[in-house]
Amino acid sequence: MSQPPDLLPFEGDWASYEDRIYEAFLDSFVRVGVQFRGMRVSAQFRPETRGKGYSFWHTISEAPDRNNRNEDDRIPDLRRCERIRWIRWVIENAGNDGFLWWENQRQGNTHVVIWAKAHDFAVVLAKRSDYYVLKTAYAELRSHRRATFEAEWTAFWESQNG
Repeated sequence: MSQPPDLLPFEGDWASYEDRIYEAFLDSFVRVGVQFRGMRVSAQFRPETRGKGYSFWHTISEAPDRNNRNEDDRIPDLRRCERIRWIRWVIENAGNDGFLWWENQRQGNTHVVIWAKAHDFAVVLAKRSDYYVLKTAYAELRSHRRATFEAEWTAFWESQNG
């Protein structure tokens, strides 16, 4: 299994760190033309939050609670932030040893989850007709999410293999 890119640790100044990880996101994901299963994976830029694209905010932060959909209230997660360059790595390794992927349904949409299980990092893509959109990422998953992922992966592949 290939090793993930180096972490980008927080060094105490949030404003400069935010700019640094956003640039890393653009360089490692947006500007390189990532593909999953032969289709491009794009980032969503609207609506912006603090001048940074929508997909970026969803990969580095989480809502304060399940019912809060206000983008300005999202809370940065340093574990996700420092792994920002892992997004491309996970997508490009989907299907390799240690990387599980499957489709699921959320709110009437088809999503693809790609999980680097040994590194406890997952990327979620929203499936469109001829491309994917980066939806979010998770780092250091909680036990209930790991259990959900295991069950979804098993169910998806059992349904594919008849």
